[in-house]
Amino acid sequence: MMYDSDEALERALFALPLEEPPAKLRGAILAATAYRPAAAFSVWEVAGLGAIAAVTLWLVVLIAMGGGGLFLHTLATIGSTIESGLSNVTMLAWLATGAMTAFWLSIFTGSQPFAPAVRKVGRRNDR
Repeated sequence: MMYDSDEALERALFALPLEEPPAKLRGAILAATAYRPAAAFSVWEVAGLGAIAAVTLWLVVLIAMGGGGLFLHTLATIGSTIESGLSNVTMLAWLATGAMTAFWLSIFTGSQPFAPAVRKVGRRNDR
């Protein structure tokens, strides 16, 4: 059975009695969507705080179980490794070279105004 028009169906649907929505429905929907306060922390912040808390708890348990000496020995080993790396003259030279390169590049390329480049293009188009 094929219908060319749905006018009769639309009239029947619009003639149906509709139930009134609950009185506080609109306010509840707005409170849950548009007026909902923003979250205090984002997902990444919660994950970072959880990781920091987990590492802190691990260190506290490690020290409480008698691993404090081993932990201090590990910190001393890490410190001596960093100290030996930074006492190497070649390492310090490369570190200084990289820092000065970054410094000079930021001075010479970071402070160039955009306006002279626009004026140069404008002069070429005027000729």
